[in-house]
Amino acid sequence: MSWQAEHIVADEGVPFDDRGLSYGDGLFETILVRDARPVLWDAHLARLSRGAERLGIAVPPRSMLDALPRQAGEGLRVLKLMLTRGSGGRGYQLPESPKPRLRWHASPFAPARTRWAEGVRVRHCELALGIQPRLAGLKHLNRLENVMARAEWQNPEVAEGLLCDSQGRLVEATCMNLVWQRDGCLETPELSRCGVAGTLRDALCQRLGIREVDACPEVLEQAEAVWIGNSVQGIWPVCQLDDTQGRALMHWRLDGRHRALQAEGHALLGYPVPGDSAASDHPPHGDSPT
Repeated sequence: MSWQAEHIVADEGVPFDDRGLSYGDGLFETILVRDARPVLWDAHLARLSRGAERLGIAVPPRSMLDALPRQAGEGLRVLKLMLTRGSGGRGYQLPESPKPRLRWHASPFAPARTRWAEGVRVRHCELALGIQPRLAGLKHLNRLENVMARAEWQNPEVAEGLLCDSQGRLVEATCMNLVWQRDGCLETPELSRCGVAGTLRDALCQRLGIREVDACPEVLEQAEAVWIGNSVQGIWPVCQLDDTQGRALMHWRLDGRHRALQAEGHALLGYPVPGDSAASDHPPHGDSPT
């Protein structure tokens, strides 16, 4: 397919027969943008390209994608890209000559700074993620499992829910990745069967040598520190873990271990670390759309 400007449009109505709407046949990315400069841009585009290759959807040229953050506006924004296969095909059958669509939308954003400083309460979810290695790691549009898991609690004091796969292995939170420290080593769930490989998670794995492991949820009861995070919200230290019924299983007192990993993550995003008077809220060096 030869991408044209009309195939890339700002937020507007989606055609009734769009395959992303009908079947979740597509991908999305949510990118933190500071004064028109996207954070972890190369990593987001790399994940989009990996997903598009696996699904067989053409990606717009890099020059077209690079133009979008510059249209996001000043200040701190979140840019969402939504790539679908477009319309056509009979039922699940793919169209003979697909014409993918890329929608984008930018909105103002303010991170939850209180959660950076005070930590968060999380809980285990009852829902188990299905195992599908061919979709593992991708940020595809079919997120019904995450929606159903998020519906398990309404308590505003609970910030996130932790998910296991159908074989009982820890995977992620509903919209964040998970990291813990056990016996002095940093670990995160292995994501070759299901789950989303977050751009911040991957950057921290490379930067800190975080081990990807298969682990049951009980591993968190052995952890010295636990964090959840993503490339928009940053890193939230976990101070309490509840079971699926809302009963407390574990408490952690926030200390230097929590701030150390938070500092690494926030350096990548340009966020300050609570209590660090030298920290700024300026973009990290070398972060540009090209």
